[in-house]
Amino acid sequence: MDRNAETIARALAALRRAQSRRALGRLSRERGRRSPVPDAVYELLDVVAAAERPPTVTEAAAALGTDQPRASRLTAQALEAGLLRRRADQGDGRRSLLEPTAGGRRALEEIQAFRAGVVAEVTAGWDPDDRAALAELLARFTRDFTALVR
Repeated sequence: MDRNAETIARALAALRRAQSRRALGRLSRERGRRSPVPDAVYELLDVVAAAERPPTVTEAAAALGTDQPRASRLTAQALEAGLLRRRADQGDGRRSLLEPTAGGRRALEEIQAFRAGVVAEVTAGWDPDDRAALAELLARFTRDFTALVR
């Protein structure tokens, strides 16, 4: 097997393990950010905001890689916290779609700014060309990977 492919696969696995431990959420709390909802609610918010069209709870569950009952609990917490709202699907009145509220969009902007700050901190000592190359190649990898696994 290609050594570069093995190295990339190991790096992705390490990132996935860090995410499963919610390392960024822990770091955020260590740096003084307190949240009224669990990190998983922000993961749901992230999935809803990134969707091409407003998802249902079932679609959000699939995107999160979790079951529908857990996604329903997370949705209830996000609704209660004012981060998401439901709206009727105009094409199928039996379905309700999830959308971020203005507060949800603000929370997402804060989270994204925190993530970008962590990346900037991690790569602060890197050559600017290396940072640019990583940005370009990682975005390309993500697009191609997503297209393959869809």
